[in-house]
Amino acid sequence: MPSEISQDVRRAVVIGAGLSGLSAARRIALANRDGKRPVEVIVLDAKDRVGGAIWTDRRDGFTIEGGADSFITNKPEGVALCRSLGLEDQFIEPDRGHRRSFVVKENKLLPVPEGFVLMAPSRLIPILTTPILSWRGKMRLFMDLIIPRKTDDDDESLASFVRRRLGKEALDRLVQPLVAGIYTADPAELSLKATLPRFVDMEKKHGGLIRGALADVRKSRGREAESLANASGARYGLFLSLLDGMDTLPNALAKSLPAAALRLNSPARRIAFDESTGLWRVELLDGPPIDADAVLLATEAHASARLVDPLDAELAQGMRSISHASSVVAGVAFRRDQIAHPLDGFGAVIPSIENRSILAVSFLSVKFPCRAPKGTVLLRVFLGGATRPDLFDLDDSAIESLVLKELSTLLNIHGEPLFITLARHSRAMPQYTLGHLDRVAEIRRLVARHPRLFLCGNAFDGVGIPDCIRSAHSAADLVLSSLAE
Repeated sequence: MPSEISQDVRRAVVIGAGLSGLSAARRIALANRDGKRPVEVIVLDAKDRVGGAIWTDRRDGFTIEGGADSFITNKPEGVALCRSLGLEDQFIEPDRGHRRSFVVKENKLLPVPEGFVLMAPSRLIPILTTPILSWRGKMRLFMDLIIPRKTDDDDESLASFVRRRLGKEALDRLVQPLVAGIYTADPAELSLKATLPRFVDMEKKHGGLIRGALADVRKSRGREAESLANASGARYGLFLSLLDGMDTLPNALAKSLPAAALRLNSPARRIAFDESTGLWRVELLDGPPIDADAVLLATEAHASARLVDPLDAELAQGMRSISHASSVVAGVAFRRDQIAHPLDGFGAVIPSIENRSILAVSFLSVKFPCRAPKGTVLLRVFLGGATRPDLFDLDDSAIESLVLKELSTLLNIHGEPLFITLARHSRAMPQYTLGHLDRVAEIRRLVARHPRLFLCGNAFDGVGIPDCIRSAHSAADLVLSSLAE
């Protein structure tokens, strides 16, 4: 028999217990406390744990992040949610020493020029002196100061934008590897409007990236101006992590939900709408179906497409138009005396033109010393993504062998690791390719044809932790307003 609803209670089913689904469920549950007509919330997930792509392991004094290791603070949603959950005493910031990144060039780790963040240089001397670019590449980069701004509003790929403003060498040697560390994407396919719109605005407002970056420094004051001028690859002063590991956040969200709201090991099979009752029916792979007044899909877009396929093939096709990349994150521990490299930075990114098998390596225990016992080092290595999908299909032993070979070459490591762990993320990173904003608008138009059906997650409006929380809260508010009506 289906799980029926009392006439005095409204029910919202959230499918997906990742950060987005849990954040939405908590917002619905909190609003319910003051509601005159109760709203029951149920969260379903196929896995045996919460958190989705946020994935923390702990062993022998190490805290190993298989997903995000931190979140940005200039988008307020992450900080605000943590504070509302009482996690403020968990905040830790990246170590103040060695706040810089490296780029690999011909087997050497070269520091990203100071003031260069993703693709906007706010200092000129470090660009002139960096060995990462040739003199021809440097002169071409400085042509950004005289190249006219783009006049039309058409969507443009990140690769096209950077080649046009800074030149091909700056794209290949600096921008591509730095951006790949965020989106695991092919820059020739990546929509600049959908991923990094502030650089589009820089060109519109200031006529170029250099002028825009310099203007940002001039209008900043104190530590913010210093942070902009000294940033190397990323503005590390804008990031926070959680002392006991990033999974502290989804675990706290899960605990904040009403009793019995969370149902793990409960994969949904499909959803259907009953015109006669005005209710949704969520069918499970195992167990009776669940009736609901509203359904919120908080899974990957391709997973949501499977759920709605029998309901609306056009909507399912729209969701599938958002492609996803798979990736592997390897956590590798060594004794400090096994590594000859000084590790005087937070990590290194590897340009595609270097023809290596890994995308990046993060020196996690340098960035956050509490992540490893004294005298040891914890590294995170990233593989796969849109540019190397073949690597995801390798078995564990092949990936481990490849990772150790790359690390040995780049960091001059000798001996066997203390351990190596692998976190596989199958089709978990949405690719914001050209036309992404139009695709999302069309998906939302199609969803609106169905009463009290909603979407949230990293496939639509941003892939970062604050983006997911904002998406979840917006969707939860729509759920609540639709039920109030």
